[in-house]
Amino acid sequence: QARLVESGGGLVQPGGSLRLSCAASGFDFGLDHYHMAWHRQAPGKERERVALITSDGRGTYYADSVNGRFTIARINPNNTVYLQMNNLKPDDTAVYYCNAMGASYTLRNFDHWGQGTQVTVST
Repeated sequence: QARLVESGGGLVQPGGSLRLSCAASGFDFGLDHYHMAWHRQAPGKERERVALITSDGRGTYYADSVNGRFTIARINPNNTVYLQMNNLKPDDTAVYYCNAMGASYTLRNFDHWGQGTQVTVST
């Protein structure tokens, strides 16, 4: 059974950095068959996608609110996706979720989520 497990969240001061990791297991195909994304949801707000990386790692996309501060990366043989977050702001406080989406016609309906990891930016 497909599983995504996030880690690396925690409490950090404004201006600090965190690196989130997402470990994938139990997928029917290698991780290079899936686009991967990080989303976040703050209390009282809708979930938003903050970063996406294509299945081959050649394309990355960022929300305007994090562009230039966050970097998404993937190591397909290790089945791991990362989100490096720098210059964190209090508005970045949220639960961060890892998301896998099928990148082919065969996997077009595949959409799987992790349980999330809390990131809190505060003094």
